[in-house]
This record gives sequence, C-alpha cells and structure tokens, in this order.
Amino acid sequence: MDVSALRREYAGGDFDAVGSDPMALFGVWFEEAVRAMQGKGRDPNAMALGTADARGRPSVRIVLLKDFDRRGFVFYTNYDSRKAGELEANPWASLTFWWDELDRQVRVEGQAEQTDRAASAAYFASRPRESQLAAAASAQSRPLADRAALLAAMEAARKEYAGRDVPCPEHWGGYLLRPHALEFWQGRPNRLHDRLTYRLDEAGAWRVERLAP
Repeated sequence: MDVSALRREYAGGDFDAVGSDPMALFGVWFEEAVRAMQGKGRDPNAMALGTADARGRPSVRIVLLKDFDRRGFVFYTNYDSRKAGELEANPWASLTFWWDELDRQVRVEGQAEQTDRAASAAYFASRPRESQLAAAASAQSRPLADRAALLAAMEAARKEYAGRDVPCPEHWGGYLLRPHALEFWQGRPNRLHDRLTYRLDEAGAWRVERLAP
C-alpha cells in the first residue's frame, strides 16, 4: 500500500467570526459536531488525552469528555491507572478533538486536577450498572494473567453487590483540565487551513491570534 497517496481535499467553510471566549466557541463547535455525528455510531465527545511522566516521556490515549464549562473539561478514570499516575507526577496535559465530518480539530493545553468527591460519586451513580461493576472489578493498567481473570473479577463484583447499589470506588473519579491554551483548526481547500489560537495572558485574559497552516 502506498500510504503517501492517501489524501483527500478538505472543504470547510469560512472561519472568521471570532469572540473573546474560547469555551463559548468550543460549545458551538461541540454542538455542531454532535449534530453532524448523531445516528452514525460515532463519539463526538471522544478526545485524545496526552500526558507525560516525571521524566517527560509522553503517552496518549482516547478518553470521553463528560462535561465542560467555563472552568474546563472533565473526564473520569481509575486513579490507579497510568494516566492518573502521570498526572500526579506532571499535571500538565493536552486534549485533541477530531471531528472529520466537519474537517475540524480542537487542541487544548492545560493543567489537570481531580474533581471533588461529590462530583465523581454523582457521575458514577449515573452510569449503567454494568459499567459501575466494571470500574469496581478492573485494576486499570495493571497486568492480567488472561481475560478469564478479568471476567472472574467482574463476576465477583456482581456477587458482592447483588441486590444493592454499587458505591463509587475510592480509586475512581474525575479530572478537570483547566485550559491555558486552545487551538481551533478548520480544514480548508488546498491545505490553506484556518488556525486560531487562544492563550491566557498573565492577567488571566484570553488573547487570540491566527496561525499559518
């Protein structure tokens, strides 16, 4: 296969209306992504989460956005996982959203912090029961002898919590990534893409600039 020959033309529209609040712009783009991907079995809230350990070695994985507001972006995970360990050592992290139906990308850079326990427990209670049991059963990122061991742990969790609510595990909860920079990328014909970057200045105000593609 000639990988170098894989290409397509991007056909995004004008991207000139820029406000002073990047989170408001993200909200508009996110709603448009949800509409574009609805009914297609896609996850508009999927995002690549990049972290780095204390020595600066990076790792990236896909997680799901579960909330956002003016403070930033929220996702949930096992606090004993690799990503959580790296965030403990180095709270700086990045997010990337890719919405190919719209030829759009949003990149986020900022610092992550654990959400409060009440918020984590409230979200955990809203999850399907099988997902709750999986969170209780899985020692995320730890070695497994085989898949049978994971299924056995899941069955043990079902028996342990039979007939009662599954409590939010102490090792499970949310992170809030507070953005320091956001870049909005709109694919355009002939690779003349639009790139707008918002960055917080020392006074806490957002500054926006256009970047060459």
